[in-house]
Amino acid sequence: MIISYQGAQSFKVQFGDTVLAFDPVSKKSKFKAGSFGADIALISLNHPDMNGIDQVNRGDKQAFIINGPGEYEIQGVFIKGLPSISNYGNDEKILRQAQDKINTIYTVNLENMNLCFLGGLAEAEIPSETKAGIDGVDILFVPIGGNGTLNPTEAYKFAVSLEPSIIIPMNFDDKSLKLFLKEGGEEGVKAVEKLTIKKKDLEGKEGEIIILSEQ
Repeated sequence: MIISYQGAQSFKVQFGDTVLAFDPVSKKSKFKAGSFGADIALISLNHPDMNGIDQVNRGDKQAFIINGPGEYEIQGVFIKGLPSISNYGNDEKILRQAQDKINTIYTVNLENMNLCFLGGLAEAEIPSETKAGIDGVDILFVPIGGNGTLNPTEAYKFAVSLEPSIIIPMNFDDKSLKLFLKEGGEEGVKAVEKLTIKKKDLEGKEGEIIILSEQ
């Protein structure tokens, strides 16, 4: 599995010939919108920073879009969408309606690894049924930048409570990343271009923070 960071909350996850896109950035966002072909796109929040569906379609290849809670199986990939709340972009007109504040946490099982993508999660206190659906996390993607999502302190405490092998922060600036690394006692961690990993590589890892540089 190869994981690369596309900025904001956007990730490209590739295994074999299959590509997953998490929260692709749209052209309407203030962030740079990357573009790559994906088989499956997972949208956690209806916001331009995270719903760039057009950015992951290439020619005749149209991504299968998942944008809410439920259970899915696509091309041998098992996905669960679990409901939670986000306050991301709360000062913008686009998110002033309550239905636009629903955040979907995704768990994905592939290559015998469990990925958990927290999306734009705002509160560490998540519904009990949602927490029950998050089990045996190998790789956790966590927002740490505040501004309607978890702040660095909340993000680290919540992340370790899920007992992942690897923690990948997202949606951060230099200040929030520094605070997050301080919480984890890993101030010396340097960003890497991408993460290439197999199940056996997770042995012995407990909450290891990996920073991915933006592609």
